[in-house]
Parts: sequence; structure tokens; C-alpha cells
Amino acid sequence: PQKAGWLYQLYKPATPKWMIEAEKAGKKVTPAVVDATRPAGDWNHLFLRVGPDRSQVIMNGVKYFQFDKGSADWNKRVAASKFSKYPSFGKPTKGHICLQDHNDLVSFRNIKIREIPADGSVQDPSDGELALKGVPAFPNLEWEGWEPVNEETGKVVPLRPMAITHANDGSGRIFVTTQRGMIQIIDKKSPEKTKLFLDLRDKVAPWKKNNEEGLLGLAFHPDYKQNGQFFVYYSAEGTPRKSKVSRFTVSKDDPNKADPNSETTIMEIDQPYGNHNGGCIVFGPDGYLYIGLGDGGSGNDPLGNGQNLETLLGSILRIDVDKKSDGKNYAIPADNPFVDRANAKPEIYAYGLRNVWRLSFDPKTKTLYAGDVGQDLWEEVNIIKKGGNYGWSVREGTHNFGNRPETAKEKPIAPIWEYDHGVGRSITGGIVYRGQRLPELDGLYVYADYVSGKIWALEYDAESDEVVKKLRLDASTVPVMSFGTDEDGELYYTVQTVKGGEGIFRFEKK
Repeated sequence: PQKAGWLYQLYKPATPKWMIEAEKAGKKVTPAVVDATRPAGDWNHLFLRVGPDRSQVIMNGVKYFQFDKGSADWNKRVAASKFSKYPSFGKPTKGHICLQDHNDLVSFRNIKIREIPADGSVQDPSDGELALKGVPAFPNLEWEGWEPVNEETGKVVPLRPMAITHANDGSGRIFVTTQRGMIQIIDKKSPEKTKLFLDLRDKVAPWKKNNEEGLLGLAFHPDYKQNGQFFVYYSAEGTPRKSKVSRFTVSKDDPNKADPNSETTIMEIDQPYGNHNGGCIVFGPDGYLYIGLGDGGSGNDPLGNGQNLETLLGSILRIDVDKKSDGKNYAIPADNPFVDRANAKPEIYAYGLRNVWRLSFDPKTKTLYAGDVGQDLWEEVNIIKKGGNYGWSVREGTHNFGNRPETAKEKPIAPIWEYDHGVGRSITGGIVYRGQRLPELDGLYVYADYVSGKIWALEYDAESDEVVKKLRLDASTVPVMSFGTDEDGELYYTVQTVKGGEGIFRFEKK
């Protein structure tokens, strides 16, 4: 694109707020993320999202501007334009989109114009809908240690269940973490009130609306029935920001209580910002612990972590928690993909990820799925392969992002599925269903969007490496935080709520 003249005003970059704040804090930022224009000879993707109330200008995946029509900023810009003398200028009326260049030959390709309904909605890309609905799994449940209103301040305290899983110990119990720092037990035989298994609220950084910190992950050791070990991932209270992976053990006297003094820190990860902390941890069929991380946060991957193998951030890690090596409370599996690469972190299993939310293995095929939260345009479902590069931050989904050159040895792997921000804006990775109660879900990967509340199911064919079916499920009216299963493989999902009995849902036939 031209880089002068009045047309350039449309996509001329301005220093974003996050970068100004980062520079004030003395943080190193990568200048290339400000001007995302690619050099002459390369294709540039200028994305204009024009809605009834809001418009966005996005260059090569990097958001330059967002305008709320009728706002003070919008009116100021309209008034300052030389075209303001025209009554219809800057008004949300019908008009033409003009693509042009001055004095030079210019080519445009892949121009797509999609008309949307009057209400601004975008049709889900799906092959139909399953006749299933979400219902509260434990409608009368009370949560030990949680009240919906703080008695001292009078403020509402939402319940945010972040992970739901089981110990695979034959007890049938369900374990749920809350973002604020509690691990609760639900006994399916008498699900009237939870039992507080472990309270980490004095160790966990408090969740706030502008960050993504808290108690984010829980995984039970494959031999939990024998050794009583389980692992958590949480944002540690205090500064500087750190995420911790720790091991705890169950109490010797009470199977429904963890020993709060048994913590062993397995790993600490420096976090430059309060978002993109990842946090999902799962044990693989190989017995190793897999840890999903984000790129460190802020926006546009300002520190360039996504494609940098010298940092743990922007990656999925794989470690052996049953051994120790090099003075650490874990060991590196000998077959990890980057153990022999100079300067690369040997813990890394896969990289090029923006914010992994969440990870899960298909119990039958052992395939590792990951939802990766996008920035301004695309959300991803990925099949994670050893040594794989998933593109961020030179790609978002299958699309180029910014103007950083692709320098990694590994060619980026495309997601098996992506959806744009007209459909949803923050993926909640899910679970491949292998239970018995809902045969219509067998083998399907069930996932959701945190912002829109929409829930879908994908059928992935490993032989062709393609999604062969996409189905809608009943949408949630509130954010879907996470998916999980009980010992029988039956599926649950968690949502934010102020009603204790409406924090965990399951599917039933309509």
C-alpha cells in the first residue's frame, strides 16, 4: 500500500496504548508490531470491519483503529475531516467501498464482500445442529467457602470454575478449581454441597476483570490412587508476576482433604503481563505432564515470544515430574524435540501459540487437541504434534500476521479449524467425547466460545487431517470457562455464575 497521502490516513498506524504503557514500565518492545505494512512486492491484507455501531481497521492482522460510531472520538475525527461539509459523511448509511491507488499499477486479489443480516449477526459455519441442550448438572449445589455477595463490601463475587476433572481413583468424585484459588470436591452420590479439598487463596493472585490470572489448572498424577500426588498451575501472589506449577499430596487421614503444607514447586515461569497466562495442565498417555502457556500477554506479542525457542512462553511444555535433573524438580524427556538445539528451551514440545485455552487428549486415539485464543480476527483448534510450530506471531490462524519475517526452521502448521470474530472472539478448547450417555457425540471434539457462549462439535478425520463435520450445540448465555469429564468419560462444562447450582452444566437430549 501507499505510505503517503490522504488514503494512508485510513491505515496509518499509531502507537497503541499497550505499547506506551510497556515503554513507560521499562519493558522491551518490538518496534515491528507498530507498522504492520509489508514491504513492496508482498501482499498486504487490509481488513475493514464495518458494523452498525463499530468499525475496525486491521492491517495484516494487527488492529490499528477501532471506532465506536457516535462516540466523542468518532465525532471529533469526522468534524476534523475535509469531507465533514457533506451531510452524509461519517454517518452509518449505505454507500460504496472504493479500492484505489494513485499513479501506480495496483492489483487486488481475494476481495470478499459478505452481506450480513440487518441485526448484524453472522451465520455459524456448521453442517447442522445436534438435538442436545445444556442443563445444570448439580442444580442444588452449594459451594463451601464461597458466597455470591461479600458481606463486608456488598459487592457481587462471581463463581468462576476454571477446571473440572477427576482423580481416576475409583471414587467417582469430581474435582473443580475456582479461579480465586479453591479446589472443590463434588460427590455425585450426594451433590448438595461441595467439600473444600484445598484452599490456595492466600497464594494465588486475585482475579480481576482486566487480567487472566488465578488458579488455572489441575491435573492428577496417573498413579494418584497409589501416591496421592496432584499438580496445580496458578498465578503467584506478589511481584514480579510469576506462574507456578506445584505438586501437592492428599492428606494421610482424609481422602477429601489435601495437605496444604505439602507443596513442592516444580516450575516457576516469569510472566511480563497479566494476560495470556495459559494454565491448562494435563498428563499425557506417556505419563509426562503437558503445560499450555501463552505468549506473555499484552497485544501483538510485543516481546516476540511466539517464535522464540529461547523462552518457555508461547509454547506447550512436556516434562517428567517423576524425576529430577540439573537441580530442578523435574526432568526433560529424552525425546523432547528441541533437546539438542542450541539455546532452545528443552522443555518445549510445540510452539508458536498465543494463549492455549485448553488442552486435552482424545482418550481413544491419544491425539492432543488445543484451543488457541486469537487476537482480533481468528480463533483456532489445533492438533498438537511434537516439534510443531503453530505460527504465532507471524500468523494468526492460516493468515499472515504483522510483518515479521518467518525465520523458524519449522514451517507453521495450520489449525484444523478456525472461525472469525464475527462468530466468536475467544475460544474455549474442549474435549473429545468418549462417554456412553450421548452416543451422538461419540468421537466429536466439543468446544465453545467464551465471549459468544456458542458451543460446537467437530469431527476430525486423522487420515485426511481434515474436519469432516461441524455441528452446533445449545448455546450458553454466559461465558463457558472450561470443559472436563468424570471417570465415566461423561462431559461437563463450567460457566461464570452467581448461583451455585448453575456453575456446572451437562448435555441432555432435547
